[in-house]
Amino acid sequence: MIDFKSKLGRKAMRHLKQEYFVWLTTVDSNGAPQPRPVWFVLEGDSLLIYSQPSAFKLKHIVNNLNVSLHFNTPDPKGEDDVIVFSGKAKIDTKAEPANKNNIYMRKYRAGIKALDSTPQEFTQAYSTAVRIKLTSLRGW
Repeated sequence: MIDFKSKLGRKAMRHLKQEYFVWLTTVDSNGAPQPRPVWFVLEGDSLLIYSQPSAFKLKHIVNNLNVSLHFNTPDPKGEDDVIVFSGKAKIDTKAEPANKNNIYMRKYRAGIKALDSTPQEFTQAYSTAVRIKLTSLRGW
């Protein structure tokens, strides 16, 4: 369980509430880390992302549910606001589609429009929900 009331936990929660994307790292079949930026929303003690059903990250998650997540640091030297989560990812077949998730739409409606897409088109393309239970936090 992550202590979001600690100094680091409060800093991490600020990032979770304010950041536009997080770097999700999965592990491929050769054991190599594969980081990629993803859009996300915080729901309780987990993050929810939406993916294209043919994305490699989904294959990685099916084979190894352990993931890590981190944010870019605003510090040019990379010495401040370092936040790294570990988590367990799974395909969430019960999650609402992206266009029915009000929090997700409020956060990413403009981004979806910038992709020259509608919420309905985005939901069709990114039809697979992934839930990541956050299990540990490190950083400074």
